[in-house]
Amino acid sequence: MEWLARAAEVAKDIMGIVAFLALVFKPLREWLFGIKDLREAQKCMLRTDMLHAYYKHKDEDRIRQHEKENYLLEYAAYKRLGGNSFIDDITKEVRTWEVIS
Repeated sequence: MEWLARAAEVAKDIMGIVAFLALVFKPLREWLFGIKDLREAQKCMLRTDMLHAYYKHKDEDRIRQHEKENYLLEYAAYKRLGGNSFIDDITKEVRTWEVIS
């Protein structure tokens, strides 16, 4: 039974080391592979597409169903990527528009 307690302690130590390495290597990996730059590029593309849809339909206050669904999916992805609140007010307005098929 002593070996079981020792094995549990070793496993606990290994998990601590793995957690530490994950914390250290994540920022390093993001820097090394340019992941932060990719996220910024994705946010820019999403924001551009959402603004295009907004300005295309803002005078009518009407939007096709598939365009609204795409807009809302892009908005969710934009927010998950850490997008700022600039697009929030526009999204509130888009949500009120009449949906046409």
